[in-house]
Amino acid sequence: MQNLLLAVLIVMVSCTAPVGSQEIASGLIDSNSIYDNVEFEMPKVKEASFPDFAVNIKDFGAVSDGITKNTTAFAQAMDKVSEHGGGTIVVPRGMWLTGPIIFKSNVNLHLEAGALIQFSKDFDDYPLVETSFEGLNTIRCISPIYADGVENIAISGPGTIDGNGDAWRPVKKSKMTGTQWKSLLATGGLLNEKGDMWFPSESSLKGFQSSSNFNVPDLIEPSELESVKDFLRPVLVSIKNSKRILLDGPTFQNSPAWNIHPLMSEDIIIRNLNVRNPWYSQNGDGLDLESCKNVLIYNNIFDVGDDAICFKSGKDQDGRDRGMPTENVVVKNNIVYHGHGGFVIGSEMSGGVRNVHISQCTFMGTDVGLRFKSTRGRGGVVENIYISDIDMVNIPTDVINFNLFYGGNSPVLESDQSAEREARNEALVQVDERTPAFRNIYMKNITATGSGVAANFQGLPEMNLQNVSLENAVLQAEKGIIAVDTDGLILSNVTVIPSQGAALTFYNSKRIDISNLQYTVTNSPAISVMGELSESIHIGKESIKQQADLKISSEVNGEIIKIK
Repeated sequence: MQNLLLAVLIVMVSCTAPVGSQEIASGLIDSNSIYDNVEFEMPKVKEASFPDFAVNIKDFGAVSDGITKNTTAFAQAMDKVSEHGGGTIVVPRGMWLTGPIIFKSNVNLHLEAGALIQFSKDFDDYPLVETSFEGLNTIRCISPIYADGVENIAISGPGTIDGNGDAWRPVKKSKMTGTQWKSLLATGGLLNEKGDMWFPSESSLKGFQSSSNFNVPDLIEPSELESVKDFLRPVLVSIKNSKRILLDGPTFQNSPAWNIHPLMSEDIIIRNLNVRNPWYSQNGDGLDLESCKNVLIYNNIFDVGDDAICFKSGKDQDGRDRGMPTENVVVKNNIVYHGHGGFVIGSEMSGGVRNVHISQCTFMGTDVGLRFKSTRGRGGVVENIYISDIDMVNIPTDVINFNLFYGGNSPVLESDQSAEREARNEALVQVDERTPAFRNIYMKNITATGSGVAANFQGLPEMNLQNVSLENAVLQAEKGIIAVDTDGLILSNVTVIPSQGAALTFYNSKRIDISNLQYTVTNSPAISVMGELSESIHIGKESIKQQADLKISSEVNGEIIKIK
């Protein structure tokens, strides 16, 4: 399996734009080249290291029959290594059933080849704890892997960690085949009133009925949370308020909610992972990096049920009060298969996101490629984002998507969702701390084929999307590039091949600079300009094959369209 993974990554890297010779030779990014070509001053991430001391969980009575709970054995091994001043807990080949594993500082949990840690389906093993979920301060069940306030920890090796998420998650009927749905109902559980959503227990259903705000029960008193405990699904890996974290090698799969969630932590390295969830998994994100700084993410594979690589920093007032951005992050050489977004920022970004480099990634069949989302009320600033050398194929919706009216819909609408939830509202709203701002975002060397929309840039009327550039791109899609409420968009050496409509459509956008545009359109103008414009759109002479390829709607003053 390791050889196969290496071969796949070598092929993917060889198909992208040229990279450093050392990277080509190995096929994988290494700890030295990870810092190459980063556009901002990136602090060198401090890597976890451990004394030459190891214990085996079998030494503490662990049994690998997949039936016996080994919670006590893991805890005793953790205590032993911690008391020694640090070292490694070895998990050998076998099926190791357990309750939560709670980390202490200076411990490396190492899974050998063939090792499977499978977490218990017994919800009583997971007491309620204070945490943050979907950017809000709340209470959830403790995570199967839990670390709070620790330093110098690692999860390493080629083994597998399974969160037994199917025991926790509600399932929508629309996401399953008829046979799958019938089989699910045969396992027990309950349905909602409409009969289109399955819940594993009465407690889980009650929690859903007690929530108006996504997954945080806000219609009942905190004292009643124990009665909806089954609904309070934990993330598989929760690491918060911690430093020097290394995740290197394992497969993380089948999480109850999000898969990996570093929160308010620093000096993090995430590499060589295989992160998996069923495509139907509710909240089945791969990696949610929240309010963290100094992070490296490279050589990973994601195939998940929601966003794959996602950056957050808290939601609304809770996020603004925390005031901790996600910053100084390098993302290189990752592959994403299914996911709602390949690389995502938001929508919970109220503390801000800044200084991010992402390059040499491949997205295949991901719902959206590059996804940026927020909404009025969030606040926060997303800035200094540098994206390059990204290859995408069969993206069903948008190759690039900025949606500042995000209301929580999946990119591919489900049966219980409506596009009206995220419809534009052109009424100006006063700009204050609740107004989100996205600015200074640079993209280059982007290739996408077989997709839905080449790019959708949508800002707010009162806070336009500002200073975004797209350079050296080839985008083949059903529809072209759309820019709404965008200020300072630069398109340079971009090829747009839509199967219908215009290559470029601008609405209420200004200070647009277009040079060396290549396009293939059928029975449509290449560039369509609509709405109110207050400043010029500059179009390079080489970008218009004939004057008929430029269509200006009647409400626009044509004099502000300048052919350079």
